[in-house]
Amino acid sequence: MKKKIIASIFVLMFAVAGTACNRGHRQKGPEITTPYAAVTLDNNQIYFGKLADAGSKFPVLTDVYYIQSQVNQETKAVTRILTPRSKDVHGPDRMFLNAQHIILIEPVGADSELAKLIANDKSKH
Repeated sequence: MKKKIIASIFVLMFAVAGTACNRGHRQKGPEITTPYAAVTLDNNQIYFGKLADAGSKFPVLTDVYYIQSQVNQETKAVTRILTPRSKDVHGPDRMFLNAQHIILIEPVGADSELAKLIANDKSKH
């Protein structure tokens, strides 16, 4: 009987130790080698920014932009405007994203139209 109790205690100790070791462990996220990444969330919102901690439960996006669409009521033409989140009413300097809601992460090409628009916006400040 004592041997079964001692064996059970050892099994329980190893299980607790294994859980404690894994608790602080982060998975390695995608490696983005470009300055900016596009992050698509499960609500179809897309944000562009500098991504950190991609493998964590709450990756961080800084220098964040999003695209707003405006419709000309006369011509019905759609214009897309790159908008920095820092210009939003509350002026956020970063976003903490819930990793469970991220469905896609892509690098923003250094020579892409979006990268050029961001560079243009940066040169204004």
